[in-house]
Amino acid sequence: MTETHAASLALRADAALALRATGLLAAFNRAAILTAADVHVARRLGAISGETDDAVLLAAALVVRSTRHGSVVLDLATAQETTSPDVDVDELATDVPAEEVVLDWPSADWVQRCAASSLIGGPLRMSGSRLWLARYWDQEEQVAAELIERSAPQPDDLDAAMLDAGLVRLFDAGDDDQRQAAQTCALSRVSVLAGGPGTGKTTTVSRLLALLREQHPDWRIALAAPTGKAAARLEEAVRSSTATLEPEDQERLGEQSATTLHRLLGWRPEARSRFRHDRTNRLPFEVVVVDEASMVSLTMMARLLEALRPATRLVLVGDPDQLASVEAGAVLGDLVDRTSGSPELPAVPTRVAIATLATNRRFPATSGIALLAAAVQEGRGEDALDVLRADDTAEVELVEVADDAKPSPAQLDGVRADVVASGAALLDAAERGDAAAALEALDGHRLLCAHRRGPRGVQHWSALAARWINDEHPVVPRADGRYAGEPLLVTANDYEIGLYNGDTGVVVDDGRGGLEAAFGRGGVRIIVPLVRLGAVRSLHAMTVHRSQGSQFARITVLLPAAGSPLGTRQTLYTAVTRATTHVRVIGSAEAFVEAVGRPAARATGLRERLAGALG
Repeated sequence: MTETHAASLALRADAALALRATGLLAAFNRAAILTAADVHVARRLGAISGETDDAVLLAAALVVRSTRHGSVVLDLATAQETTSPDVDVDELATDVPAEEVVLDWPSADWVQRCAASSLIGGPLRMSGSRLWLARYWDQEEQVAAELIERSAPQPDDLDAAMLDAGLVRLFDAGDDDQRQAAQTCALSRVSVLAGGPGTGKTTTVSRLLALLREQHPDWRIALAAPTGKAAARLEEAVRSSTATLEPEDQERLGEQSATTLHRLLGWRPEARSRFRHDRTNRLPFEVVVVDEASMVSLTMMARLLEALRPATRLVLVGDPDQLASVEAGAVLGDLVDRTSGSPELPAVPTRVAIATLATNRRFPATSGIALLAAAVQEGRGEDALDVLRADDTAEVELVEVADDAKPSPAQLDGVRADVVASGAALLDAAERGDAAAALEALDGHRLLCAHRRGPRGVQHWSALAARWINDEHPVVPRADGRYAGEPLLVTANDYEIGLYNGDTGVVVDDGRGGLEAAFGRGGVRIIVPLVRLGAVRSLHAMTVHRSQGSQFARITVLLPAAGSPLGTRQTLYTAVTRATTHVRVIGSAEAFVEAVGRPAARATGLRERLAGALG
């Protein structure tokens, strides 16, 4: 990052400025590196500890900022090169007057000044040139210690001959990778089942559970995921996979249900990060399976591990190439990805068993979506661009729009047709009171954005999609603004009625002259009176992050402009792998190739702690 920033990256509303800040904190706040909250936390820590060194307070604020961006640790030695403005150009007004802000980064003795501070050992921890907030230092230590302790002994509670026979019975001859993965997880106290969409993770899980229940019919099993949407898909997928088993295995497994991690641990409304189940009140399960584990934050992993009984088997299922948790940490990536980051980082010990599924069973290897996903996953930007431009299967396409231009009406013909077709099917089913068909139509096409605001953001494209649908199929909302066919997105957990942040549904005719909301959960519909709905908004577009754990027939991805920090390989890979039949990308070729070549980096110390190199 250069030391001079234009104010088009920096000037924000006064509410974003810490008006009482001075010195380095004020300068970095005005340059959009720090938010007002970052500054206030640093100043408060300084006041409590008696620290007045401007450079040390800046380091504290940068650690808070780094954690807010998902990293657990900040390296002062590279902070100047790795820290970018907090405001994205795509979300700023274009008529902000230019003004330059010059940043004066601390001198070469910055690390020494921080190491001598009274903040170290109190609210901050330090190792070499790296800084942690004490809370996350402690959580990393706890997670590493729990994983090492739990995975050290190999379970001796399975009969080897019976296990071998079960593996032969449950897996076909061509499913060698799934058979090996199930065996690895069955023989390990802590295991990771990694793989991309369509590689058969859920099939492997259902057969793994059948293997375990065959030898221990009384074992209690918990299925969980970070979000309600992901839990619903897990439950539906496990039940669908179980239905393909022999009757005796179906009877052993029974009707498995899934829940969110918050509900599994026992959500307490008075505590944000503590739960009813903890070290003193363990979860009553012998097997716990967590799907979409890439979305599990460091804090949540710490709370889960401390709540497990010592002998409980933990199976983490997920795709380490997808977006990580919105909160700090990247636990699944730390466990699975042994090649990214610094080459000096030690490999994760084999005590945590890693099983990876690589064969895609959803798409042929030569399909456009499969080729595109593989190229993005492997960071081959030019190859991925070639697939978008040359695909002759009509599965993928690129609508090239320059970063500084708006797409023309002709360029939007395809996406408009998809939006209107999906909207028309949704309206028709909802007006007929057919909740099942309405929910199916809801997932026919989805607009996915990296941004929330701006010309490439959710707000803009949601309004545009709603206008397109209304132009073709006008509706007359009721006095409360609701209408049959309105798509809904839940934006906050409602534990009483079982709806969670990220759940999607639709308003349908209730058959009695009124309206009600229908949501899908594990193949079962949840019907909710409109007066009982909590925090919801109309759904025509959503962020890529919210789409994790979902699947749509067709998707349209709005690329961030080149240079956007939200344009990353993980963002693209997550978006592309949401589709089953068609992927459309709108944006510039430059932005696309740049995003494929930019892996989202989260700084943590967990991998080193697991290897005994930090602690």
